[in-house]
Amino acid sequence: MSYTNPDALVSTDWLAGHISAPDIRVVDASWAAPGGTDVKAAYKDRHIPGAVFFDIDDIAADDAGDLPHMMPDAVKFSSKVRKLGLGDGVRVVVYDQNGISAAACRVWWMLRHFGHTDVAVLDGGLPKWLAENRPTDDIAPRPPEQHFTVRANSFLLRDIDQIKANVISGREQLADARSAGRFAGTADEAWGAAGRIPGSLNLPFTELLTGPHKTMAPADEIAARVKAAGIDRHKPIIASCGSGVTACVLALGLYLIGEKEVAVYDGSWAEWVRDPSTPKVTGAES
Repeated sequence: MSYTNPDALVSTDWLAGHISAPDIRVVDASWAAPGGTDVKAAYKDRHIPGAVFFDIDDIAADDAGDLPHMMPDAVKFSSKVRKLGLGDGVRVVVYDQNGISAAACRVWWMLRHFGHTDVAVLDGGLPKWLAENRPTDDIAPRPPEQHFTVRANSFLLRDIDQIKANVISGREQLADARSAGRFAGTADEAWGAAGRIPGSLNLPFTELLTGPHKTMAPADEIAARVKAAGIDRHKPIIASCGSGVTACVLALGLYLIGEKEVAVYDGSWAEWVRDPSTPKVTGAES
């Protein structure tokens, strides 16, 4: 079974053959939770030649309080990305320092939300690129500024009020990308008290990845995982997680097998758990 929408994923072989093309822009979108790896320093030390660094905590909303990397408005987004050389007429390839990790998928989703659909994730990311002895450098690129035409697709984004309404209506399925323990409320939760949004289904994002370089699983395996999680592909789907990052792995996986308009709840559990008015399920509650 082949991917229905293979355009969202490119191989290291493909990138190696196209990296010098004038309409290709490579992006390192690595992100680490507070206290984790210094991904900016790692980028400066070694990156795929010509890659620019996309900081999801910088290209983010200014008014989100202590919520991390929330989607910025169109003005800020276009201003930031065009200075990275991203925009009209450019095919963007996004990678992560940890294989197909969540931040690369997050940038893929952000660009699509603002109307730039010519974007793909590098399958296997930097680890696979390095394992194949492909070149890297430490040169800071200075790409020419690119015009970015915003065509926001509201179908790909959900806010807290929409999720509150959906808990009542059940119109859309909510797929939670966190681990089974975090979803069940039995493991530590980085973003606050443990638990989940009522009615949500659990599909850990790691189940869509395979192999030592965290490449995307084959289409039939993704479809099987989605079905096993109880997700009906004939009904609308919203992806959620801890802070709106790993949810984008679900969005990418579902896109590859044909579901082009999977939305992401941007604030996810980090926002939901902070709001005293939101209903929450904890522990063994159903």
